[in-house]
Amino acid sequence: VSSEEDLWEINKKIVKLGEDFKKPVVATCDVHFLNPEDAEYRRIIMAGHGFKDADEQAPLFLHTTEEMLKEFAYLGSEKAEEVVKEIVQKGGTAECVQCSVADEAACKEMIDSMLAQFGHIDILVNNAGITKDNLLMKISEEDFDAVIDTNLKGTFHTIKCMYRAFLKQKGGRIINLSSVSGVLGNAGQANYAASKAGVIGLTKSVARELAGRNVTVNAVAPGFIDTDMTQAMSESAKEATIGQIPLKRVGQPREIAETVAFLASDKAAYITGQVISVDGGMAI
Repeated sequence: VSSEEDLWEINKKIVKLGEDFKKPVVATCDVHFLNPEDAEYRRIIMAGHGFKDADEQAPLFLHTTEEMLKEFAYLGSEKAEEVVKEIVQKGGTAECVQCSVADEAACKEMIDSMLAQFGHIDILVNNAGITKDNLLMKISEEDFDAVIDTNLKGTFHTIKCMYRAFLKQKGGRIINLSSVSGVLGNAGQANYAASKAGVIGLTKSVARELAGRNVTVNAVAPGFIDTDMTQAMSESAKEATIGQIPLKRVGQPREIAETVAFLASDKAAYITGQVISVDGGMAI
């Protein structure tokens, strides 16, 4: 996205921008993305997870109150193709490519093909994640490794595969999804919390490495967000969790998405190496 304003206007003003769409804008991993009105196109690649609904339930989509860009995908589902079709119908260009971020070779193949096809990718959003919760003494090594491989190594793989491209471009954005569990820890989530805490350390380290090339690297740490996973909790569990939130409510997916959109925008050009908690105050 070449500016935040471009991001905001994609949906409602896509027709007006049509004459500026001179080439495909975007490519992705489990997800796809977009195009701006600027001639200097920015392309987004996003490693994502699955969500129920594009408008309200997606763990991550770029959304604003007045105008929105909603593009997402679900590995192995038909949702991705539905969104691609919607974007194309509105005059945009989108592509969805499946890839397991836990597999470095697969990540490299996917990213290399996208770079060869589109020339450059400017924004990388790492949103893929899984949970296999249990008390530590009951977590198998297989379950521990599975969570680390997707949540932490998956983030490492996509950044590593994009690293040289970002150096060559001398600019870009990397936004990694961590969690309040990675900030505070959480009983029954030793594997998940470890993976998300690792994402924070990775974010800060890569931010130092790439700052000299004008590449910002930040993390977003969501709290208790209204998703399929949290909706499956019992009412008593939900109430107990909300009781720990100073704002006394669950967060909405769009509140995470808008934070990511901000970090991807030109308005966040002087922010790097930071962890933005979007958790209603849980981490205070």
